[in-house]
Amino acid sequence: MRVKGTPARGLFGTTTGFFFGFAAVALYGPTAVEFREAMDLSPALVGLLIAIPSLSGSLLRIPFGAWVDISGGRKPFLILMIMSAAGLGGVTLLLSTSYPDGMKGLYWLVLLLGFLSGCGIATFSVGIAQTSYWFPHSRQGIALGTYAGLGNLAPGIFSIVLPLYLTRFGFISAYFAWFLFLITGIILYAAIAQNSYYFQFKKAGFTVNEAKTRAQELGQELFPSGGMKESLVSSAKITNTWALVVLYFTTFGGFIALTAWFPTYWNEYQHFDPVTAGLLTAVFSLLASLIRVFGGKIADKSGGEKTILVSMSVILLSALFLSFLSDVFTSVVMVILLAAGMGISNAAVFKLVPAYVPKAVGGASGWIGGLGAFGGFALPPVMGAIAGKYGTAGYARGFLVFVMLSVINLLIIYFLIRKHRTETVHRPG
Repeated sequence: MRVKGTPARGLFGTTTGFFFGFAAVALYGPTAVEFREAMDLSPALVGLLIAIPSLSGSLLRIPFGAWVDISGGRKPFLILMIMSAAGLGGVTLLLSTSYPDGMKGLYWLVLLLGFLSGCGIATFSVGIAQTSYWFPHSRQGIALGTYAGLGNLAPGIFSIVLPLYLTRFGFISAYFAWFLFLITGIILYAAIAQNSYYFQFKKAGFTVNEAKTRAQELGQELFPSGGMKESLVSSAKITNTWALVVLYFTTFGGFIALTAWFPTYWNEYQHFDPVTAGLLTAVFSLLASLIRVFGGKIADKSGGEKTILVSMSVILLSALFLSFLSDVFTSVVMVILLAAGMGISNAAVFKLVPAYVPKAVGGASGWIGGLGAFGGFALPPVMGAIAGKYGTAGYARGFLVFVMLSVINLLIIYFLIRKHRTETVHRPG
């Protein structure tokens, strides 16, 4: 049997697919006003419409991430991207035939299509597991950092490109263009991506032991140890899985939440115009994504726990300053530090997954990626409630949420490091 692909090709395929998977989600925030006017929506309904792709994009990571341990990542990845294309294509068709006068009464249909559109973000946990199986333990940090860092560039790039496209070509045209963009991504992923050697041998009919032996001869080090249910259950029984969920809720959930929050912060609190606010938001999003690659290298060299300890301290200090300072220059510097802290922490968290849950990487990636990303859905309403209570100053006070989460996370890291030292001391031999 002739195997296909290499680790480099596997990484390129998952990174490309994840980048394109963000296509649909980028549209809902900037175009929310069009839906509000066409369907006469309340602010609460508009907020739900904007957030609904993040809901599916987070929760579906759990079962689809675990699915990788059964068949490899290619099949679940493609299914999620096709579901996302169905949602985005459905919205495009609906707008083409019914906007604006025929939209009233169609809110729940738009919401359903928005839920489907968000499936593209759920490819994250699939790609994490798929990439993990391609690489040895010593290169997990850089591989996963590259995958997530470059894939996560999409929100920042779209936040720059989309307003320009909307201004020149219009609302409905943007949905059609982004739909074609997503279709292109599906084709590219299908052409490039391959499952790791173990899953190829298994698909060819080899027994589990034969497939594992042959894959080991080709350099594969990481293997699943059960089916989808077993992967979710076994990873859920490991305490460290839930420690990583909390960490990722703050860092990646926070990244998604702040990408949505910063336009309002810069506009309402710092009084920048929408274009400047969008550019500053893109700086945060792009920096947090790019530095994730660098964060993977740091985690490989220094260890995931120590890396998170330092980067989480940076998040704590920058969020604390942002909560109380109004000086524009200082705020920009603190946002840059916040982006750096989140990007590096994100990389370090998934460096720890193969080390902490080596026999159920798919299941653990699902729990961590899914429940962690749920922060992108859950945190903005909390920050909004703080802003509503304290007025204009509340747009800054909302960062206190991250101060509190950072303190909790630092305690978790302290206990993880302490536990690791204890296990090392008592390890036989």
